[in-house]
Amino acid sequence: MMTPIVSLHNIDVSQFLDVLDTCKGNVFLVTHEGDKLNLKSKLCQLVGLARLIEGGKITEAFIYCENKEDESKLFRLNLLGNATKTA
Repeated sequence: MMTPIVSLHNIDVSQFLDVLDTCKGNVFLVTHEGDKLNLKSKLCQLVGLARLIEGGKITEAFIYCENKEDESKLFRLNLLGNATKTA
């Protein structure tokens, strides 16, 4: 079962898409309307993000990941503005 990681706010779209490309499992964007889009699909990225973008930033979205490593990457992006580990 997928678990929600975080509600994304003011994420840089370019960085977000770059991180999605590195994800190993499926990543789903769920809207407040109940739409569920698999963001590993480029078509779903276009459809889903086009509705959420205002001024080049994602205003609000809920993300669900099948892979815990992907969840960590997207959490770091949301929290720190980057997805790289600082050792």
